[in-house]
Amino acid sequence: MATKTSRKASKSKDAPAKKAGPIAVNRRATYDYEIIETVEAGLVLTGTEIKSIRNGKVDLRGAYARELKRELWLEGMHLAIYEQGNTNNHEPKRSRKLLLHRKQADDWGAQLTQKGLTVLPLRLYIKGRVAKVLLGLAKGKRRYDKKDNLIAREADRDIRRELKGGR
Repeated sequence: MATKTSRKASKSKDAPAKKAGPIAVNRRATYDYEIIETVEAGLVLTGTEIKSIRNGKVDLRGAYARELKRELWLEGMHLAIYEQGNTNNHEPKRSRKLLLHRKQADDWGAQLTQKGLTVLPLRLYIKGRVAKVLLGLAKGKRRYDKKDNLIAREADRDIRRELKGGR
């Protein structure tokens, strides 16, 4: 009696582990803005967009979120065109809908109407099989605030260096 063989391809245990951590980080946002609050949101993407994200071809500089009809949309995020795509490839800078709970979207949309507040993508990463973006409600820093942060960071670095050398 012949045994049945499984037609499913088994995953190799020797397969290399995928890179954990963020795919894209908006470092400029934490320098130029004071982050008040953060929230994790999903993205509505097409097939070639998620493939570009998995390849790490994302640029968050200059990206921001805006409210339109009680929904938040991510503007200005550049997703490179997928190299193996065909003529139906995605537009690199199109608006992408953010997936949030209704209450979160309403709260953040109301805060966007306040003067000086904006919503910025801080980090883009893969969680399970889906792409997630960490959004930050931010207020712009003044030039002297940036300088104060830089001076404080250098002072902390000097203190750590002295403590490490004193052991």
